[in-house]
Amino acid sequence: MDTIFALASAQGKAGVSVIRISGPQAFAAGRLLCGTLPRLRQAGLRLLRDGAGVRIDEALVLCFAEGASFTGEDVVELQVHGSVAVVRKILAELGGVDGLRLAEAGEFTRRAFENECLDLAQTEGLADLIDAETEAQRRQALRVLSGDLGKLVARWREDLVRAAALLEATIDFADEEVPVDVSPEVDALLAGVETSITRQVEGVAVSERIRSGFEVAIVGKPNVGKSTLLNALAGREAAITSEIAGTTRDVIEVRMDLRGLPVTLLDTAGLRETEDRIEALGVALARGRAETADLRLFLLAPGDTPELEVRPGDILAYSKADLHKVGDHRVSAISGEGLDHLVDRVASVLTERSAEAGLATHLRHRQGMERSLSHLSTAKVWVRNGPDGYDIAAEELRIAIRALSSLLGRVDVEDLLDEIFSRFCVGK
Repeated sequence: MDTIFALASAQGKAGVSVIRISGPQAFAAGRLLCGTLPRLRQAGLRLLRDGAGVRIDEALVLCFAEGASFTGEDVVELQVHGSVAVVRKILAELGGVDGLRLAEAGEFTRRAFENECLDLAQTEGLADLIDAETEAQRRQALRVLSGDLGKLVARWREDLVRAAALLEATIDFADEEVPVDVSPEVDALLAGVETSITRQVEGVAVSERIRSGFEVAIVGKPNVGKSTLLNALAGREAAITSEIAGTTRDVIEVRMDLRGLPVTLLDTAGLRETEDRIEALGVALARGRAETADLRLFLLAPGDTPELEVRPGDILAYSKADLHKVGDHRVSAISGEGLDHLVDRVASVLTERSAEAGLATHLRHRQGMERSLSHLSTAKVWVRNGPDGYDIAAEELRIAIRALSSLLGRVDVEDLLDEIFSRFCVGK
């Protein structure tokens, strides 16, 4: 296997840059640069020199043995001064060593997966953690990276293997009298797994929203102050505002961190009947986005009623509180009155919904669990048919177990690997 190397920290000028070397020749390559290596898992200060003995830089060097590193291979990490010239020189020196090559995108993490240091769900959690922009995203990604989903899948597999073993034992002794009816225990095992998987399937939609961001649509009549409110919440002039009704024609999106939650605010066109064909298209688009949004914030003027049906969790607020003192939930984007309270209300609703998130966070996870549930359901039917159906039930359970194993990358995921690992940068 090739020994690979790459810059593991961000590109460009920095205080410190980290260069990682992984593979069977990692220690030999490290000695070419450092002369001697520090003890395993202990940082040591070393002078780095090129092939001619000319000093390149001074670095902190860390070494990890095979089986005790991120990749599962011998690894050397060089913490050097974050100069573009220093990094370029070291990479050039490593590139000149026989048997070493520059790592491809995600190759360090792929080796960790192939060496069973991480399962596939954990690698997805690692990618999500690197991409995390909010506290909620960080917590969710860390749960998956920590192996919580893998542990849950292992429990499901253990119960299904137990159920299949009970059925196959009955099949093996079909010509003999088996005093114990295994169907009650099998039914209990399948029911428990089915309930747990179903709970996780239901939580995937929320988990995906935490990853991608909740959509909050600001809706109301023209000139009620939607764009002004968007700008106030965003802290910048994201949308054009004017006293002319119908100024907003398209949906304006602003992504932000709202009390630790990823939120995309949608400024929509004012909802009204209009003869203007372009404005009518904007109104139709606004209605469509409002219907699919996770939460609608209805901004009302005194005496207004919502133009759309209010769903549970939707928020109503009365605008221009600096001009009108009407309604219990007043807000003014001009004076700032009620803004903090409004943000707290939105965050409260989304936080409550976030509590429904499961450990499964990707569409791939949901599809695998749904395949498993389908075969579990079929197996339950054949178990109820009695011993004559046990062989088919056992086969259905084996397929269900295989579907669950795919969540962790143990089977049937070869076509997904390139796509998953391409999400990582070269140094990861």
